[in-house]
Amino acid sequence: MTLLLPGDVVAATLFPELQRLLDARWRFLPIEPGTRQVDGVRLWPGRWRDGIRVASATDALGIRTDPDGGLVWELTGLLPEVVDELLELPPPGTRLAPHLVIGRGPR
Repeated sequence: MTLLLPGDVVAATLFPELQRLLDARWRFLPIEPGTRQVDGVRLWPGRWRDGIRVASATDALGIRTDPDGGLVWELTGLLPEVVDELLELPPPGTRLAPHLVIGRGPR
């Protein structure tokens, strides 16, 4: 049985594509009243983070940041594509995982 938090329930209701991320241990922040923007995160050991921001089914952003907040991977596009790519990212620290900093992640 999966425990759903309020942000998780709303995220999956607004965007059913996000259920696959919930199944992979992602968590979603509570949604502010009057907005449909959804923000989610997956925390990895060593303070690595994957994140997603969804404005609509056609406007999604996926990122991975290193322990220092450096952006090592980013993709924008359709929600199903961003979800697919996030789920295919190798775990941090593995041979094929992105690790070179290309920018700064959000604070």
